[in-house]
Amino acid sequence: MNLPRLLPPDSSEAELQAFDTTCERLAGFADEINFESIDGFLTALAAGPSLPEPEDWLPAMCGDAFERAFADPEDQAQALRSLQARLQVLRRQLEPEVLLDRPEEMRLLPLMAEYTDEDRQRAVEEVGLKADEAALLQTGVLWAQGFLDGVEAFPEIWVEPTDAIDAEDFGMLVDQVAALALTPGSDEAREHAALYWPEQEPTREDLLAEAFFSVQDLRVYWVDHAPRPATRHVLPAPGRNDPCPCGSGKKYKKCHGAPGTAP
Repeated sequence: MNLPRLLPPDSSEAELQAFDTTCERLAGFADEINFESIDGFLTALAAGPSLPEPEDWLPAMCGDAFERAFADPEDQAQALRSLQARLQVLRRQLEPEVLLDRPEEMRLLPLMAEYTDEDRQRAVEEVGLKADEAALLQTGVLWAQGFLDGVEAFPEIWVEPTDAIDAEDFGMLVDQVAALALTPGSDEAREHAALYWPEQEPTREDLLAEAFFSVQDLRVYWVDHAPRPATRHVLPAPGRNDPCPCGSGKKYKKCHGAPGTAP
């Protein structure tokens, strides 16, 4: 039975406006920050097996730019809410149960600027970019770089598999996202196409779709492969007449078990 398509949750106009305002303020304090890279970074957080706390992912995402851009506590709280609102939307888009039930549906709706051949030509004629520089203006490049930054920022969360088959599958999924950041026509881009697209040259739309589905597959992957927390072994407390575990040779009640003695 074919399931009816469900529209994925998306940010409201008000949420997008607040998110864009926050990104613009941040970009004023760090040139490498933009709405695409931030959305990519947040997508990596949403796709991972566990979600770090804001005090961990904020500096990893934008260094000290957040504190400098939003010195006022009220502004800071509002900016954080806009980022968290976008993160929650991405988490809902990547809900594992829905992805498992509907593996053929595109649920992820990233935020990114779309570049066309006309845009690249204008960049040469009006902005003065060289042709090879304008060729780098490709849809999804900044978003993919942000996503990869989010993965690299938390190696303790994005733990690479030790099993050979799992490692190959995991690497393939990450490769599909990384492909968006490759320079068209470069040796790396040609190698990627030869490996994953042996029968046809992928279009930009092909690469984007494959990257988005790979992010969804990564979210599902972590359902069964999330890192397990270290097991904590708690030794039972010794009896009062047992030897003290400190090795003194005394009974526990006359050593570390004596009243007023730290255990």
